[in-house]
Amino acid sequence: MKKITPNPPTANLFIISPDISCETLLIQASETLASPNAMTTDLAFELEGANRHKLLAAQQLTVLSELLVERVLVLTQDRQTFQ
Repeated sequence: MKKITPNPPTANLFIISPDISCETLLIQASETLASPNAMTTDLAFELEGANRHKLLAAQQLTVLSELLVERVLVLTQDRQTFQ
């Protein structure tokens, strides 16, 4: 029996330019994480029970990721200040 596998894509759908600074990438990541944070928070208050708990868990993971990115951004900016 042969397994049918799709051909891998020939081109990348999304590409990040290699000359973008780490600071810019971190800022974009932080802003990107802020969007699902807002969406999940708003939606969670419209739900009840297990679905609400699941959505709040996703929201907390998003906030944690956002805090980690912001911390790296602060550390990166501090390092640039001393150079």
